[in-house]
Amino acid sequence: MWDSQLRDIEDLKRLNSQLGLSVKAQEDISILAKPVKAGKLLIPNSLVIQPMEGCDGDSQGRPGERTLRRNKRFAAGGAGLIWVEATAVVPEGRANPRQLWINEDNKKDFAAMVSMMRQTAAENFGSNHKPLIVLQLTHSGRYSKPEKENLPIIPQRDLYRDSLVPQPFPEPNRQSKIPQDWPVVTDEYLDNLQDAYVKAARLAYEAGFDAVDIKSCHGYLINELLACYNREGKYGSSFENRTRFLLETIDKIHNELGDDAAVTTRLGIYDGIPYPYGWGVDKEDYTKPDLAEPIKLIKLLQDRGVSLLNITVANPYYNPHLNRPFNKPVKGGYDEPEHPLIGVKRLIELTGKVQKQFPNMAIVGSGYSWLKTVFPNVAAANISNGLVTLVGAGRMAFAYPDFAKDIIQNGRMDPKKVCIGCSLCTQIMRDGGMTGCAVRDKEVYGHTLEN
Repeated sequence: MWDSQLRDIEDLKRLNSQLGLSVKAQEDISILAKPVKAGKLLIPNSLVIQPMEGCDGDSQGRPGERTLRRNKRFAAGGAGLIWVEATAVVPEGRANPRQLWINEDNKKDFAAMVSMMRQTAAENFGSNHKPLIVLQLTHSGRYSKPEKENLPIIPQRDLYRDSLVPQPFPEPNRQSKIPQDWPVVTDEYLDNLQDAYVKAARLAYEAGFDAVDIKSCHGYLINELLACYNREGKYGSSFENRTRFLLETIDKIHNELGDDAAVTTRLGIYDGIPYPYGWGVDKEDYTKPDLAEPIKLIKLLQDRGVSLLNITVANPYYNPHLNRPFNKPVKGGYDEPEHPLIGVKRLIELTGKVQKQFPNMAIVGSGYSWLKTVFPNVAAANISNGLVTLVGAGRMAFAYPDFAKDIIQNGRMDPKKVCIGCSLCTQIMRDGGMTGCAVRDKEVYGHTLEN
């Protein structure tokens, strides 16, 4: 377990010196309270709740009691943007039997949750505080598990992803956990799935969400399609084919619902596994990102009116140290192979390259939770230096749902409330439970510490 004594800017300077890094931080964090524009969208501050799955919906895909509790706490927490967790567009694409799934029969339940969130935000911060609420729409692809058993829906045979074995630097596990005769999803299925995304987007807007996210990251279906270099047919091989699903889905949403229907994506820009299975990687050395294709795709997204983009990398099932720098791994997982601050720095730099290329897009940065109480200082410095527009908290939001309120109102974060990078929230999910922070939210999740 890495030394996680990171309390202030001086500690960060010490770590930078020890590791030969240059992660910037500043004392003045007032920039985090300023409103942000993303096209026609107005976000009251630059702090974001990232889409963190609780695995606590019901069998019909409706938000459960803990889902509502979590989102009420987020709404009372002061963040300017609340990115609501992955919500399936078809039942077979759910990652677990309790994953949210929006459909005609439960639209009213999602509408009630959005209404509750808006009311809670207004009660805590006044009627002028209107957080932007985004619904993340997803298909879990090879990680689909709508019932008790895994039922993967795969767009290609993949020696790395098929293994489902977490490794820091991947080698293909030829004892694949997915049978070699398992079918690859057809073009016809993908054609129909585009329409399912359009329908789900319509339901989300009708339920009161401000925007929808066509999730394209972390090894799920659309992210994997981006790396389908060896797939035959209209969704594989060429850049145009591999990006077809995402771009055509956005076009169809706009064609049906109008250009003002706000669409975004949480986009993985670097998979960190070897070519031809990894997207955004150097073909000769997969440990080096190559952002040529991701940048090309983002330009096409911008041309379609996408003004808000959430940047992430890699796959939390396979190489989590790249997207979630941690101090302690999950059971059976690998130890962090590099100092976590190196991972934080990598994410900052990759996001910064995108932001510099697209200065008029509102870019959300990831990977800040490990920074603990230095989170706002690094966030403010990166925004000031043009490396990002908004900064998100994922695991930190589980532990500390009101982090934004403390940053804006108190000018600091409480060290007794921050995420400690222990991976227990991930462990609960891997064990099939309803997840949250077992350390900071003991009222609901503390019993997991005894297991």
